[in-house]
Amino acid sequence: MIRLYQNLLYVLIVALTFIACKEEPKQEITREEKRIVILPPEELYADLFYEIQQNENLFSDSKTFVDAIPENSLDSIKREYEKIKNKGDSAIFKFLRDNFQLPGDETSQGYQTDSSDIATHIKKLWSVLKRPADEKLSGTLIPLPYSYIVPGGRFREIYYWDSYFTMLGLQVDGEVETIQHMIDNFSYLINKFGFIPNGNRTYYLSRSQPPFYSLMIDVLAEEKGNTVYAKYLPELEKEYQFWMEGVKNLSERDSVLNRVVRMPDGSILNRYYDNKNTPRPESYREDIKTAEEAVNHNQERSEEEVYRDLRAAAESGWDFSSRWIKPDKSGSFNLSAIHTTDILPVDLNSLLYHLEKTIAKAYLINENPDKAKAYKELAVNRSAAIEKYFWDTATGFYMDYDFKMGQHTPVISVAGVYPLFFEIATDDQAQKVAEVIESRLLKEGGVVSTSNHTGQQWDAPNGWAPLQWITYKGLQNYQISDLGNTIKERWTSLNEQVYERTYKMTEKYNVEDLSKESGGGEYPTQDGFGWSNGVYKKLTSE
Repeated sequence: MIRLYQNLLYVLIVALTFIACKEEPKQEITREEKRIVILPPEELYADLFYEIQQNENLFSDSKTFVDAIPENSLDSIKREYEKIKNKGDSAIFKFLRDNFQLPGDETSQGYQTDSSDIATHIKKLWSVLKRPADEKLSGTLIPLPYSYIVPGGRFREIYYWDSYFTMLGLQVDGEVETIQHMIDNFSYLINKFGFIPNGNRTYYLSRSQPPFYSLMIDVLAEEKGNTVYAKYLPELEKEYQFWMEGVKNLSERDSVLNRVVRMPDGSILNRYYDNKNTPRPESYREDIKTAEEAVNHNQERSEEEVYRDLRAAAESGWDFSSRWIKPDKSGSFNLSAIHTTDILPVDLNSLLYHLEKTIAKAYLINENPDKAKAYKELAVNRSAAIEKYFWDTATGFYMDYDFKMGQHTPVISVAGVYPLFFEIATDDQAQKVAEVIESRLLKEGGVVSTSNHTGQQWDAPNGWAPLQWITYKGLQNYQISDLGNTIKERWTSLNEQVYERTYKMTEKYNVEDLSKESGGGEYPTQDGFGWSNGVYKKLTSE
């Protein structure tokens, strides 16, 4: 009976949302937009893409070529390539320089760092990291109508979940117009594509990132009032429908579709996913190598399954982490054993709980109590499912859940603090979570993402700015102030120590050995850096 009721509730909301969207005036599409053909790089460049991306002698970073901007017509580029492709790497590299604007590290844009104090440095960096509205499609870069902040380094485009944490610092520095512009860009993407892509690149159009859009609206509402919720209600609902796509087609027999999973008791929960099952264009060689290793070790797996799991982990933002990897018999975590799509993540479902609550709030402001009630019930149902499936009594912590195995995954991670951040946990649960944080995750420089040393960047010894904020704020919500303040002080002190040595704010930090840089992953640690700037500013203003 509960299952039937939940089905009807979801179907009703989908139907009402469809009607609401039909009644909205359509956005005017300019002639320029009609001319834009948005293609991922493998379709844009065809054989040229595959041959360049598989040649490890050309670029150390697979993202370089897919971010290049063609300076001649694609037809002429392809004809020229046919003439020189068998003449060796030097000839190919010269061809690339002659026909493309190749990216470097655009973080600085001529900016020279100095010995300013860290707060002044960050304030200067906002203009350095700001990109103007885009006039046209440039290679793989999708044009946006308003200016925006990029993270920095190799991340030359807007990123979804990064932007929320960047906004925290922009808010402290009074950059409200920039926050507004970034939200309007994300709203534009929702209306154009039906969701917010990982970033504004054509190769990101098959996946999203952790859904922080509703939290961005919270930030703007703090500055401009609650009418903001009503203004962005259509986009909030479209964002929700993306994550819930296929829910009305779920049944006991077919309980998994896209990003939604029906549990045995009828509860609906979500997973990370990607609409494609091919190598990521921006990590092409790396993905092929991982898939080959996975299939060699486990003949029952296909390369397509591995690619999907790699892509799904990229949607999580935690690319990569032991969270998504099955440990072998010795307890080691090898990326080839990735199985992201089998896992229900506690952070994702907590974020969707907030999205459901935010839509309910927006409908109340819009004086539509019936729809507000329907979304509030969805949030209540999800909260109950979070408690049932993610809370691990034995560990005293919120754990990800492997729905294929019907059990928690073995990895304790900072994602387990999200239910405190959104105030889903009870006081007793919050105290237990705090004990695990202090005993397992707290290090000299803040909290470590997980306690596993795997060589992946979202594992030990690395700490990341967004997770420090989530943990600090989650603990403060339950008046566990001493531990929260310890994390804040250790993290901001580490940021300051690294800044004093390098005059840089970096993407991630080594929180175990403060004398060493962070590491791991597919690329070197980047500097700039949007979310580190934002979280430092916010924490030091608290």
